[in-house]
Amino acid sequence: MQLSPKYYKDRVCLNVLANSVENAKEIYDAAEGYVVVGVLSKNYPDNASAIEDMKKYAAAINNAISVGLGAGDPNQSKMVSEISAKLQPQHINQVFTGVATSRALVGQNETVINGLISPTGKVGLVKVSTGPLSSKRPDGVVPTETAIAMLKDMGCSSAKFFSMDGLKYQAEYEHLAKACFEQDFYLEPTGGIDLNNYETILKIGLDAGVKKIIPHIYSSIIDKATGKTRPEDVRKLLEITKKLVG
Repeated sequence: MQLSPKYYKDRVCLNVLANSVENAKEIYDAAEGYVVVGVLSKNYPDNASAIEDMKKYAAAINNAISVGLGAGDPNQSKMVSEISAKLQPQHINQVFTGVATSRALVGQNETVINGLISPTGKVGLVKVSTGPLSSKRPDGVVPTETAIAMLKDMGCSSAKFFSMDGLKYQAEYEHLAKACFEQDFYLEPTGGIDLNNYETILKIGLDAGVKKIIPHIYSSIIDKATGKTRPEDVRKLLEITKKLVG
């Protein structure tokens, strides 16, 4: 598996979307390699077409791809695991209940796999029922610290906190960041992050001492007319990151 040294060495790695291989190259260059580029499984009709196309992305950007669900869609969980087994990407997005399958199928511990947990409106509690069946049932709510331990049991690398809606759930996010630090776990804030609130969200994770933070910045930096992520906005995010991390 071809790895990007910067991604594994440093503390912050951006996660943004690309709508083409060309856009992925632009993003990768703008982020100076401190990025994994999201390609959504939901955009493909089957595994074969997804694998064929995602290989092109991987070849163009030193395998710095993040296999995505598509707005956290639990119905994509199985497909993400299956295509990731073939692709061996640097990063995988999963629902809470899909983590163990992805880890088993990739067959190694280097790929970063996140597990999706959601805010509940109560500090210290998170929703873990984010899978294809569990998401249709009454909310499964557990203590934040227990959720992290369960994710680690399944071979997970990081907690994907979705959807944060920017700073709406700031107190819950702060608690999660501290818990991730205490359990030596990565953190992936997701949902409603933009150029205005990114610094605050990143600083919370850094101040908590989290080892690695992978913020997902999506729609706010995508050009509505072209569907492309704006490289100039990625450069701005990198500037903010460098200011905080050094």
